[in-house]
Amino acid sequence: MMAVIKKYDTFIAILFAGLIMLFIAAAFTTPSFWDWLWQRHHNQLSWYIRPLFLIPFCWFAYRRSWAGIMMVIFLTLTSMGWFAPPDETNLQVQQFLQVEQQYLRGEWTLSKIFLTLLIPLSFTTLAMALWWRNIWLGVIVMALMAAGKLLWSITFSGEAGLAVIAPATIGFVLCSGCLWLVTVLSRRRIPRVKKNNFIKKESNR
Repeated sequence: MMAVIKKYDTFIAILFAGLIMLFIAAAFTTPSFWDWLWQRHHNQLSWYIRPLFLIPFCWFAYRRSWAGIMMVIFLTLTSMGWFAPPDETNLQVQQFLQVEQQYLRGEWTLSKIFLTLLIPLSFTTLAMALWWRNIWLGVIVMALMAAGKLLWSITFSGEAGLAVIAPATIGFVLCSGCLWLVTVLSRRRIPRVKKNNFIKKESNR
């Protein structure tokens, strides 16, 4: 699969970038679609699955695949509508999602635009860190992203923002663990590759 993605990387990346813009435009301009998405987003499974998309995001950034990065972003955005609306919703969840909707639908001031732009900026920084194989910088960026999400949630929605603590924390721990595992495996692989190259050189003499 990676071979196919690599071969058509630019085309796939542009395709999914277009789908991302189409999805966002449809959500903001079609009230029925907007309501449908947010009703399903009350299902907290979508809250827990979203941070986990950082794992393939980091993987594709590490493999320097624009197509993979764009695919993951598209899946992350659409995942809010993957699960059926719950029969009952926690009050904190209801209040927090209401605040999020009001934030997105409210007046867009310069400060609000700047604050919102920090989201794509943080993802870009994370991708750059992994693109250049700086895994520990990636972990630091992810920690700042999780902290920023919690800070925004509590600042704008008060106690309701506490509802995101568990998903954000679990997502950060799992993603950091995966990055650590990649680091360990990479360090073990490098000496093995050097040894194999040395053996090949000796056999060619």
